[in-house]
Order: sequence, then structure tokens, then C-alpha cells
Amino acid sequence: MFLRFFTEMRSQNVPVTLREFLVFLRGLQAGIATYDIETFYYFARSAMVKDERHIDRFDKAFALSFDGIAEITDAQVLEAVDIPADWLEKMSEKHLTAEEKAEIEGLGGFDKLMETLKERLKEQQERHQGGNKWIGTGGTSPFGAHGYNPEGVRIGQSESRHQRAVKVWDKREFRDFDDSVALGTRNIKVALKRLRNWARDGANEELDLDGTIRATAHNGYLDVITRPERHNAIKVVLFLDVGGSMDAHIKLVEELFSAARSEFKHLEHYYFHNCLYQGVWRDNSRRWNAQIPTWDILRRYGSDYRCIFVGDASMSPYEIAYKGGANENWNDESGQTWLERACEQWPNHVWINPLDQKYWPYTQSIDMVRDIFDDKMVPMSLDGLTKAMKILT
Repeated sequence: MFLRFFTEMRSQNVPVTLREFLVFLRGLQAGIATYDIETFYYFARSAMVKDERHIDRFDKAFALSFDGIAEITDAQVLEAVDIPADWLEKMSEKHLTAEEKAEIEGLGGFDKLMETLKERLKEQQERHQGGNKWIGTGGTSPFGAHGYNPEGVRIGQSESRHQRAVKVWDKREFRDFDDSVALGTRNIKVALKRLRNWARDGANEELDLDGTIRATAHNGYLDVITRPERHNAIKVVLFLDVGGSMDAHIKLVEELFSAARSEFKHLEHYYFHNCLYQGVWRDNSRRWNAQIPTWDILRRYGSDYRCIFVGDASMSPYEIAYKGGANENWNDESGQTWLERACEQWPNHVWINPLDQKYWPYTQSIDMVRDIFDDKMVPMSLDGLTKAMKILT
């Protein structure tokens, strides 16, 4: 039973090792998760999943290993489902009222319930709707779907209606954490959290519980000790490409910006268009009359800052390689010169590209920017942001 679980996890690309699987088995032997399927699920997940990006894959493997009842058809027999009967009995003690238990006992108990199901699977030759005996839809039979019975076996139904079936899997609440899915603010925060350096400074506003206990024990009276709140000490300067082809990525970039503002206490952001030139700006409505000289930015923020560029890097190659190549104003120096200066000033740098990576080879300017950044360009996916945070550490 559990060997199949292990092989299913490997087939779903959950990076579980044999050592972790043996720890899981020892935990079961010690009685950590006995008779409670929900506890068993969370114990198995905590023992064998090391990264929340793999939780969705784990859920798939769990469903394939233990989801036989929910997928059984009238051509199958119940022996094919390897679910211990004592699990079902313990689940009934947890979730059934006394009246509901009496109804099940009226059928002859769980053993009788399972036997009756097998018999009806063999006897029934056609679909049945309503009623209280046959396997079908609607009605009050303990077997089937889209009906009601205080405790039963769901068959041939994609989801639960009354949440009373013995087996309810496939919630898969973490499906959006997989590496290749579209991002949301929550997912971006998960990736950005990998770039952290905790520090405490500022006013003493947070209760220091350990310090309070020590001071109280030493002084003989309640001595409340406070300390500065812990925060992420990483400092980031963020350059965001706006306008033109970036309009198609506004929502995604907004989510990244929102997540970055909440994660990094020391975050400075500036806007540019297509490529970095002699001026950047903080407010897009004032981009023409309130530009900040790029030289000021390079001198203001030290090399301890992490530098992140966000843009699709899709432009004319002349905008990168030549003086005067910018399409909005005259640039006395090439965009490549300014990008190289930024990379030199902030050795920990990365370019995040919201354009689907499969289109990168068809745009010459993307290759040019990748060369300038020593191939430190990543896609704006959960996996890409995770790689970016590793590059910046």
C-alpha cells in the first residue's frame, strides 16, 4: 500500500528520498497518524514535502494512491481499494452523531456496509436514480453520488455535495504553487521570501518574551523587556520598464511590485522605458518634467543593494547599442553603457522578463541584454523568481 504511494510520488516528480520515506514509515509505526485519514495526510506531507512548490504534486500522488473509492465504477469490485476498514470506523466515531451511527449499525455495521456494496456492484446492471438501495444518483442509498446518506461511499461523482462521504480527497489547495503556473501576488511573495537577511533595528516596540522571562526571574518582579521588530534587512533598487510592449504585462508587474513593497523594507523603485539611459523617474505622470539623473541613482545606493530590472527587453537593437538610439529622446551614451554601469555598481543584479521564455530566441535585443547581464535573466514564473532570489543572495 505505502510502496505504491512512494512510487506515485516519484512519478509525479515529488523529490522524496528513500530516507524520508523510511522516516514516514517509522512515524506510522510509532502511531503518529493512526486511524485518522486527515492526520495521516498532513503527517505524510510534512514528512516528505520539503518545498511548498511540490505540494500540488504530492496531492496528485496521494489521490492516485488512496482515491480508489471515489473513482470506482460498477465494473470494479471493492477489493481493489486498499483502504483499511479500521480507518473508516475511526472516521465514523469522529464525524457521526449517535443517530447516524445507529442508521449505519442498522445495516449491520461497516463490514456489512462494504459487503453490501460489493454485492450490489455485482447485481446492478444499469444506472439507478433515487431510492435507498441501489448504487446510483440521488436518493438516500449509502452508495453512489448526488444523494444523501449520513455515511456512505461516493461513486462516480467529481465532487462532494454534503461532505459526508468516507473519502474526500483532491482539494489541492496548493495547485498554484507549482513552478510553471501563472503568478499571483501571494505566489510572488513566496518566491521573494527566499531573499531574506533578518535584522532588528529601530525603536523597541516588540515584546521580547525570552528576555522578559529572564529579567523577571532575575529581579523577582515583572520586568517587561522590549526589542526592535525583526524585518528583512535586504536592500533592493528596482527598475521597472513601462510603456510600449510592457502594457501587455501591467497586471503581472503590478503584482510583483506589490509583493516586493510588502517584503522588502528597504526598497527603492524607478521607472524607465525599454532601456536604461541618462534619466529615470518615480512618477509616470511626471516622466517628462521630473526625471532623476541616472548618475544620481548610481551614486546614491551602495554596492550592498540588490539590483532588479523588470522588463521584456523587447526593442530595437539600436536602442541598446548606439548613441541616439532611444526612441523618445536623444541619448548621448548607449543603453548598453548605462546597463553595464548598473551591473558594475550593483554586483548582485538580475533581469526579470515577463515575456514567455519560449519567445526569447526570436528577439535580438533580449539576447543582447542577457549578454550584458551575464545570462542573469529569468522568466517571471515562480521557478524563475526563485532562481532570481538565488542569484541575488
